[in-house]
Amino acid sequence: MLAASISAAPIEPSPWMMIPFGAMLLSIALMPFINLHWWEKNYPKVALVLGLFTAGYYFFVLGERGRLFDVAHEYISFIALIGSLFIVAGGVHIRVRGEATPLRNTVFLGIGAVISNFIGTTGASMLMIRPWIRMNKYRVTAFHVVFFIFVVSNAGGALTPIGDPPLFLGYLKGVPFFWTTAHLWLPWLVVVGALLATFYVIDSINFRRAPEVVRELETGYEEFRIDGKSNFVFIGIILGAVFLPTPWRELAMGAAALGSWYATPKQVHEMNHFNLHPIKEVAWLFFGIFGTMIPTLDYMQLHSDTLGVETPLQFYAFTGVLSAVLDNAPTYLTFLAAALGQEGLDLGKTSDVASFAASHVPILVAISLGAVFFGAATYIGNGPNFMVKAIAEHAKVKTPSFFGYILHYTLPVLLPILAVVGWLFLR
Repeated sequence: MLAASISAAPIEPSPWMMIPFGAMLLSIALMPFINLHWWEKNYPKVALVLGLFTAGYYFFVLGERGRLFDVAHEYISFIALIGSLFIVAGGVHIRVRGEATPLRNTVFLGIGAVISNFIGTTGASMLMIRPWIRMNKYRVTAFHVVFFIFVVSNAGGALTPIGDPPLFLGYLKGVPFFWTTAHLWLPWLVVVGALLATFYVIDSINFRRAPEVVRELETGYEEFRIDGKSNFVFIGIILGAVFLPTPWRELAMGAAALGSWYATPKQVHEMNHFNLHPIKEVAWLFFGIFGTMIPTLDYMQLHSDTLGVETPLQFYAFTGVLSAVLDNAPTYLTFLAAALGQEGLDLGKTSDVASFAASHVPILVAISLGAVFFGAATYIGNGPNFMVKAIAEHAKVKTPSFFGYILHYTLPVLLPILAVVGWLFLR
């Protein structure tokens, strides 16, 4: 994901080849309801078969080996980043002092939103999800997990290119480093502020329902403490590696993960109840997603000029909707390429991208906000989402189903906030 590329003139795939992508999404959404035991045992096979089927079509029928190489590179970079951060963050045990009141929880999420811009949404999510669950263990519910995904895993990372993969891809293509900070800070403040305010109201209701005696027994004795501090060095190595060329980037991230694995005391991993199951699940599922989404992305790129996407609000809506069901990084590049093409500019030229960023601010703001904010709309919109869900489930926290997430949280909470942002800043 960190070094994705969009071919200048991809060969148009058959519309029928978008069916495997739909099958992959429906499997993720429905199979846990239909037969959870079968799905938990066979989801790697489903992802492998659907992903390889699409890859075979591109390799043997279209002869687009270069396109497959690009996607394989994106996938490896993606897994290297989130996998290394997952392992390194799993070696840090944070104990938060005192009772998890609504105010403390809101401040915690706010801190996570800020940190996301310095260590990325993946790094912040993996570092903070376990203490978040522990500090709320006596009353943690599905909305605690969902709002963590909304704020820390997605919306928080909109201020710097390091914060979220789509923005980093824009930086690599030529968007100035501080462009995001200069142009996205006010929408970021509105979205994060609205989410935190909404969370505070809901959490206050939840807090009043918990018996006071239970609250004191569960959290009153805890003191602030960090174990595994050496892993912050490995986090620094991973973040520095982001700016290296491939394959040194992936090798450095892998070395940091191995160093953390062997340097972290066993008791720290035990305190975190750490295991590799969440990253294995993400690796398999996103193998299927990355593989099957190629025809959809190519079709969108080739037909973007026929969709009537011209205004900032339209770019925001289209980028947002597709970022929710596709991975948001290649979606960002697809619409950036389309916007540049409308002006006769080339995504492959950093000078063209820099010129576009300076002269078409509203369009680039729309694409950036759509990719980052709408990545929170589903579990598959952004890489950290699924990992947070898997870690929460391993900690015996009830999480919403795929459709439950959308129906109970995205549509009534997130979507109205994002609609207001579009109306305020992109009309």
